[in-house]
Parts: sequence; structure tokens; C-alpha cells
Amino acid sequence: MKVLVIGSGAREHALVNSLLHDDEVEQVSCAPGNAGIAGVADTYPVDPLDPEAIGELALNLVVDLVVIGPEVSLVAGAADAVRDRGIACFGPSAAAAQLEGSKAFAKQVMAEADVPTALARVCSNIAEASAAMDQFGAPYVVKDDGLAAGKGVVVTNDRDEALTHALSCFSRAVGAQVVIEEFLDGPEVSLFGITDGTTIVPLQPAQDFKRVRDGDAGPNTGGMGAYSPLPWAPENLVADVAKRVLQPMVDAMRNRGTPFVGLLYAGLALTSRGTRVIEFNARFGDPETQVVLARLASPLGRVLMAAATGRLADLPPLAWRQESAVTVVIAAHNYPETPRTGDLIFGVAAANEVPGVNVLHAGTAVNPKGQLVSAGGRVLSVTATGDQLAQARERAYGAIALITLAGSHFRTDIAAIASASG
Repeated sequence: MKVLVIGSGAREHALVNSLLHDDEVEQVSCAPGNAGIAGVADTYPVDPLDPEAIGELALNLVVDLVVIGPEVSLVAGAADAVRDRGIACFGPSAAAAQLEGSKAFAKQVMAEADVPTALARVCSNIAEASAAMDQFGAPYVVKDDGLAAGKGVVVTNDRDEALTHALSCFSRAVGAQVVIEEFLDGPEVSLFGITDGTTIVPLQPAQDFKRVRDGDAGPNTGGMGAYSPLPWAPENLVADVAKRVLQPMVDAMRNRGTPFVGLLYAGLALTSRGTRVIEFNARFGDPETQVVLARLASPLGRVLMAAATGRLADLPPLAWRQESAVTVVIAAHNYPETPRTGDLIFGVAAANEVPGVNVLHAGTAVNPKGQLVSAGGRVLSVTATGDQLAQARERAYGAIALITLAGSHFRTDIAAIASASG
């Protein structure tokens, strides 16, 4: 089959690499891609927010399957545009993607599906938000109702900071809303489920690191690193979440008349009162995808095609490598604020020579002189596998030591606690 991947980050680089290792996939293209993806697949310029352009590109390339990475494309209706042209698509419709596009909508569906989640209030003005904060108390959890590239959530003990974030969300657009939630204690887990709208096939769990600095300090980012497996997680976690969270959500969306086809991402907190859903995303998460796909032994292309065509139930159980995987994000100067771009990147080839290492490109480009430069906030995702988490971690950081990017920064504690204990 011929596959077109939509997106330009490390998530898409990981998807492209995995698809290229599937014997049934004869060609992989990516739009718009990045400098790293261009080294292994044909890339095409396309606006991720233009569904019709994405649909026309898929038609012109005569692809069999389109895999949509970014949430902005899904919420804009890219999957609908592809399906309207008779092409199989892995990714939910615009209506179904509202599970990520609106946290208020997701809360409504969770209530219908009886899925355990944090108590919450949807607020339309600062007075309502202030009252909700008083109701739940500190730590305050304030979420922008709409898409915010992983940076729309503030968790703080500072009430003024929480109110300031709420005000910024309300100022985003007329009618904007915020969701104020109770704080959920316990470690967080990301669990993906591939679904054809009826059947759900869970992947292996991962844990990501949202805060920009070591020790979970600083503002939220799109994600600074991740690892898998989770040696501390309950043995029945995947089966339990599939039964109590993922399948009920798939059933509820189908019963609503908006079946969800694609990747259903559950962000979970393992609280003292049991597992609770923090949020749902409607696509592969970044950087968790990098470590989950590094461990997947089953051919990715046939799994995604089965989901896109309603045949997931016909597939054998997924196979997984016993290796552990760690990914560490190298971010540009001043990320997550206004990142500096155009800085030269050195050492990627040397880093890729480290055993078990695969340097995945995110915000990269090639300048007029043919040199690799930074082109976004999260620049590289250095992914490594190993027999144990400790070995994977050692390899990832060893590779990072070979890479030079002026002003860049990365967390030094990705998977540190888990690798020490497991």
C-alpha cells in the first residue's frame, strides 16, 4: 500500500519510520514533513489547516491510506476531506475530534459513558471561574476549552496565576470557555487505543514529562520526553483502562452518531481513589508515540489500515518487543515561550551511530547553504532502546552529548526515577 502521513513533527517522523518497516507498505510520503523525514520519504508542502489541500494531495498521489498526525488538522476536518474522496483515513472526523477540540464536550461524553474523571465546572466568565476555584480549592487546575498545543493547562497553588490564565483563555475569542477541575493526585500515564469505531486495540502505556525543567518545574510544554514500559504500573492497567475507559468512549461516540475512527489517547492519573481520566486526545501523542512505536513489533501499516477500514477485529493480537525505550526532547532557546529558530544543528549523524539510538526530527529545516537548522520549539527527539530503562536512558543521553544546538535545553531527569527502581 501507499501511505501519506500528515504532519511535521517527531511524532510523524516516528510514524514514517515505523511504516517503512512494514512489508505491506511500498511507499510512504509526508506533508509537509521536516528535514529528517525528507531523508527517508518524499515530502510535499501542504497547510495542515487546509483540509481540501490535504484531500487533493492524497488524491493526486494515489495513496491507499492517509494517517493524520496533528490535532489541528483533525479538528479542521482533514479526515472528512480525505474520506470524501474515497480514500481510507486513519483519524477521526471533525465531529469526533471534538473529544480533543473541546474539553467541555469531552466531559459531556465521559459522563454519558460513565468514565471516571475529575470533577469539573465549565465556566464562561471570570466570576464563574473564580467561584469554581473556590469550590475545588488548591492546587488549581485551569484548562483552556480549545486546542492549545499542549500548553493550555495551568496547575498551580497560586490563585492569582490561575485567574490570570483563565482571563487569557477568555480573551482568546468571543464565547471562549475554561474548564476548572479538581486536582488529581498520583502519577500520570498515557495510554493509546487504536479503534475502527467499534473495536478498540490498546497499545502499551507510556509516561511523558510536560514541564519544561527538571523536577517537573516551570511551565507546561508540548512534552519534553517520555519512556515505556512503566515498571511501576499495575499489572492489569491496560486491560482495565481498555474496559472501563476506552471501550465505553468508543461506544458512546458511536451511539451519538459520530463514530471515532483513529487513535484515542487517554491521559490518566492513577489516584488514591483509582484511575481517573485527565483528558482525551484524538491523535498519537508526542513524545509518547516515539517510545511506544519503538517497542511495537507488529506491522504498523496493516494495523492502521484495518482501523481505517473497519477490520480491527480480524487482526491477531499486537506483538511487542521486550526492550525499553526512552526519548528526550532537545528544545530551542526560549521554548516554550517564543523559541529562537535558524540556529545550526551539529552532531545528529554521530548521535545516530550510538547503538539503539534514532534521532527523530521535529522542528528542523535546511537553510539555503544546505545546513541543518532549528525551525521550531521542540527541535529533536532523541529516542533510544535498551534491554532495560537504564540502558535506554544512558544511550539517549549519550547521544544528546554529541549534538550541538546553540541555546538549546533539555531535561536531564527523563525516566530517572523509573530506571533507578526498575
